[in-house]
Parts: sequence; structure tokens; C-alpha cells
Amino acid sequence: MNLTQSDVPSVAQVFADLDDRPWAELDHAYGDADDVPDLLRALASEDAADAEEAIGELYGSILHQGSVYSASACAVRYLAGLAAAGVRTAELVAFVGGIAEGDGVYDGTPPGDCQAAAVAQLRLILPLIESDAVDVRQAAAWTAACTGAAEAVFPALAGRWTREKEPLVRAELLAGLVRLADASMGAAETARTLATASLDGEEPAELRIAAVLGCLDLGLPWTGAHHDTVLALLPADRLVAGRLDTERTEPLQCVTDALLRRGTPADREAALDLLDAALRTTDTEARAEALWAAEQACLLSRAAPARLADAVIALLADRASARSALGVLDKLGPLAGPAVPELVALTSHQGALADLALKALVRLAPAQAAPLLARDLGDRPHALGAAVGFLGGRTPAQAPLPFDEDLLTAVRARLTTPDLDGNEPIHLALLLTPWGERAAAAAPELALYLDGFALSVAPALASLSPEWAVGPLTGTAVSGPEAARLPAARALFGLTGTPEPLLTAITADLASGKTYQVRQAAEAIEALGHAEGGPAAVLLPHLRAALGTAEDRTTHPRMEADLAIVLALHRLTGDPAEALPVIESVLAAVDDEWIRWPAVHAARAAALLGPAAAPLRPLLERGLAHPEMAPAMALALLATATTPPERNGPHPALADALLTSAETNADPMGALEALTALGADALTTPQLHRLTDLATRDRRVLITAMEPRPAHADAHFRETAQTLLRTRTA
Repeated sequence: MNLTQSDVPSVAQVFADLDDRPWAELDHAYGDADDVPDLLRALASEDAADAEEAIGELYGSILHQGSVYSASACAVRYLAGLAAAGVRTAELVAFVGGIAEGDGVYDGTPPGDCQAAAVAQLRLILPLIESDAVDVRQAAAWTAACTGAAEAVFPALAGRWTREKEPLVRAELLAGLVRLADASMGAAETARTLATASLDGEEPAELRIAAVLGCLDLGLPWTGAHHDTVLALLPADRLVAGRLDTERTEPLQCVTDALLRRGTPADREAALDLLDAALRTTDTEARAEALWAAEQACLLSRAAPARLADAVIALLADRASARSALGVLDKLGPLAGPAVPELVALTSHQGALADLALKALVRLAPAQAAPLLARDLGDRPHALGAAVGFLGGRTPAQAPLPFDEDLLTAVRARLTTPDLDGNEPIHLALLLTPWGERAAAAAPELALYLDGFALSVAPALASLSPEWAVGPLTGTAVSGPEAARLPAARALFGLTGTPEPLLTAITADLASGKTYQVRQAAEAIEALGHAEGGPAAVLLPHLRAALGTAEDRTTHPRMEADLAIVLALHRLTGDPAEALPVIESVLAAVDDEWIRWPAVHAARAAALLGPAAAPLRPLLERGLAHPEMAPAMALALLATATTPPERNGPHPALADALLTSAETNADPMGALEALTALGADALTTPQLHRLTDLATRDRRVLITAMEPRPAHADAHFRETAQTLLRTRTA
């Protein structure tokens, strides 16, 4: 297909109906799309800087991090028309491809609308596959495949394949043919034949790596030829640097990930054998790719650490690979134990390498790590963060770092250092807190940071030196900075039991109008107890005055503050009447993507109300459709049932939603908690099989994307799941 001169639109023709479109009624990532026409016009500007700025703004608004919107579909015809008119052709054609394969729609526009809009422009895009410009041919091949219109696109790509000489364009053509291979048996056979033939060692490296990936996409068996091809092409990142598929920028990682996800023992062994061989190569860049792929494999596969640990630990002795190897070490769990001697050696270096080595040592051998942390405390921020578990996670808390006299001395010295940076005072307070009165000598130095870091310093002072801490805590609670008074007063109440400073601080924060402080104040009332006529009773009018209106409840902070307020009111009065409408107003937005945490907290609030919250059950049931919220919704449904769970019969919908939450890594530990509350006997046989698979399969359960100890987290999940399965009665 070729465009004749008469088919090529002019810029004026492209924009002829631009202002007739209802842009103000369309949406993009930042709201109304009424700015899109001017941005599209700017693409054709003779001022290159204006055009460059416009394309950047358009990417940010109508293809925001891969998400598409109603304005995206509408813009496609103008982007394609400008490209055909010779305006930034390669860039704009690729832009259309990105929109065609976009996902994550947030305004209700079906992704298919964007793909359909791109299909409608194939009459302009397909002829560009024959362009004299290499970058245009490549962009056109990729974008045409992204449309999914196999009937029109597959023959065009296959026809160009026979004439194309440029390696990157051939790689893009092959990837497109593979993408469209499901169109027919003939298309699938053609794609398989071309992918297999392209493994030939005489072919360009860019095409050969595309062929390996294509063979995997087509489901072809993994062979020694694939293994040898990948190893011969390492480092392979450079071979895909010019490709348009941003999901394939790490070929070795893509290969091993695809093999591991096949789930067969043979494919798993093939992936781990490939990684082990890549880790032992002599090429530094190839090892760097292998270490990144190994880190991802250890996150995905329960078998990976045992298979790769020796090769990874060996690389700690290589200065060029040591830092990347440390990243994998975190994912090996207990199998990283043999690395301790090399980690100790690495701590003698300077800078980030020593810090990261000590961070790993803190988790593997804390008794050995403590004196080493004391030696260079000011230069070891990552190790200090690991020592106090600052990275969080859903696994049971790690044990505190053992008390060490030298480390205490080092902490005291740091606390007297002027202008400590960032979170260091918080970390130092958290390090001292579990040591209790053994660290009492540090209390005066730590107190210097009470006004600025009261949330962590106040409880630390109460732990280190209870009698001495009363003075500084009283001073801050009464006359310290506004944000410090409540934490100081709360710690002081824990020491003395005198409620007045805490009542004063709570009252002030409730009246502050600052949603974070309002929420903290409402939550702090729990410390005063719930006894009728107790000291907290005087706070009832202040709580009611701080409660927002339904119209105010449009942001996360306001929702969270109001939920905390009504829970405090319920605890103090025992009456759910004030809490129910607030919880309902948050749950009513449960289908909105952005509402996750307020909705989860609203479900937890409903659970605390128990059967009194039964009117909320339809909203809670609706929330089961969202895997990240399902565990909280399920627990709330169990808690709000008006009859005992055993009298309600089986709960297949609850169990299915919870298992989906775990299987999709949305909230696996929350799902297990709710499944435990539901009971193993409530699960059907297929559901038991799904839970058994989660506990026994090779693929890990990823507790959170930021989990600092994924192997420990996954092990905890497995143990908890197996414990639940054992409770099943015959």
C-alpha cells in the first residue's frame, strides 16, 4: 500500500475540523482536554522548541504513564494525519502506537476505543512501512502491529520482511508478526518459521534476540539453541536500546521471567541454568545484566535462591559486580548466610558499597554488624535504616539490633553532631528505643531532638529513662511546637497517667483544622480509655466540631480524619449513629481507583461497629470486586453479619475474592487473615486447591512491591497458608 501525492494530507487539511471536536467535554490525565488543540497545532510549529514542548505535554496528558483517556482516542487522527503530512513522522507514528496499546484507563474510556481510533488511521500508517527513512519504517511497523488489526497488518509486515535489510526494522517486523500470530493458523505458522530461522548465527544480533523473545511469545519449547543464542548475545541490553517496545528493555530478564511463568519444572530449570551460566561469564556488563535478571528471578521463583546463591555470593569478591550482587543478596533470604565473611570484608571499603554491605550484614548477622555500624555510623544510612526496620514490610518485625556499648557511644556522638540530615534522628531514636534503660545515658542527647521529631523521640525517651523523661516531655507537651505537643503528651500520659496535658493537646489539634493533626488527635483518644464518664468524655463536643461535612469529604486526608473522628465517637458513646453515614460516604466511592486506602480503612471501621454496620453490607460486597480491597471488605462482612458465620452457610464469593487478592499479589497477607477468619472448612474443594497452590507452587507470593525481605515474607505467607490448610476437618 502506498500513499499517492493526492492522499498525503496538508497540515491545514489535518486541522480542518480540529476545533469542531468537543475537547472541553473530553478528559486527559489532568482534567478537561481543552488544551489539546493548541498542543496539536504546536506540533507543526516552525519553532522546534515549541514543538518539542508540545509533544512532551501531550505524552504527559493523553498517554500518561501508559494510561489513555477519551482525549487520547480523539487525538489519534490528528497525530496520524500530521505524521503522514511529514510533521515529526517517526515520533508521531510511534505516539499513535503507544496510544493504541495503552491501558489503565481512568475516565471510563474503554482501551478498545483508542485501538479502534488507530485502526481507522491504518490507511495513513501502513504506507509508511515502505518509507525511505529507517526510523519511519520501524515506527510504522511497530504501530501497525499495536493496532491488532491482523487481517490488514500481517500481510503488510510479511511483505516488507522479504525486502527489509535494517536489523532494527527487521526485529520490529518480526515482533509485529509474532504479536499478530493468533490471527490464523497460517499466520502462526509463518511467525514460528521466521522466529526459528532468525536464530541463525549469521543473522544480526538485534534480530536474533528478537527471535528468542518471539519464540517464547509463541510458546515454542526452549532448546539448547535458545540457551546458546542468549549467552552469545550478552550483554543484550544494547541490542534492544533502539526498539520501541519499552517492556523489553531487559532481554535476559524477560527471557527468564517468561520461562519461570510457564510453571513447568523443565522451563524453571532452563531459566535458572541460563542465569547461572550468565552470572559466571567473564564479561562485566553481561554479569550486570545477569545480576538484575537474577534479582527478578528470586522475587518470582521460590527455587531461584537455592540455585543461584553460590554464583551470586562469589561475585561479592569482584569489585565491579559487588554492588549489584548485594541487591540480589537481599532476595536470597537465609541462603545468603555464607556471604557473611565477604560482607564483613566489604564493610572496610568507603562509601555506598560498604554501607550496602553492612545493610545486608545487619539482616544476616546482627551481632557482627553492631560494632561495625558503630565504627562508621555517620556514613552508613542504609545500614542504620535496616537496623531499625525502617523499610517496613508485612512480615513479622525483625529482632532489634543487639545492644552494643560502642554503638551506644557512637549514637550519642551523632546526636551531638550539628544539623543531622533527614531521617537520621528518627532512625537513631528507633535504634535506642528497644534497648530501654541500658541506653539511658543517651536520653539527654536524644532530648535535643524532641521538639523536631516528637513522634519517634517521645516514646524513645519514655523507654530510655522514664523518670528523667517526665521533665522534657512535660515541657514539650505544654509549650513545644504545635506538631510536637500531642506525641509528647501521649508519651507523658503513659508514664504518669495524668490526663490533662493529653486532653489539652488533643483539643488543640482537633481545633487546628489540619486534617493530619485532627486524625492523630482522634486516634490518640484511644490511650485515654473508653470508660463512661472517664477523662475522654470532655472531648465529645470537640470531636463533633472537628467532623467534616459530606461535601468536605473529597480528599484522602479528610476522609481519613473523619473516619478516625467517628470511631472515637463510637468508642466513647457506644452509639454507631454518627459513624455510619461517614463510613457509608467513603464506601460509596469504592469503585474509584484512587480510593483504595480510605475504603480499606472505612471497611475496618465498619468491622469495629459489628452488626450495627449491617446496612453497609451491599457496599462492602461491592468492594469484593477489587482485589486490593477485598480482604478488608471480607473481614467487615464477617464482622457485620447479623447471624453467626457458621449459620450463614458457605461463603464462596468471599473466598473467591480473597484467593484472587492473594493470586494477584494485591494483598496476600490480608487475604490470608480473612481466609483464616472465614475458616478452611468454608472453602470448596477447588478453593482449597487454589490455596494449596499458593502455598506449594514455585512462584512466590509478593507481599508488597517494596517488601525489604521478600524471601522471609513469602516464607511467612507459605507457613500461614499451610497452617490454615491443616485446620481443615475431614
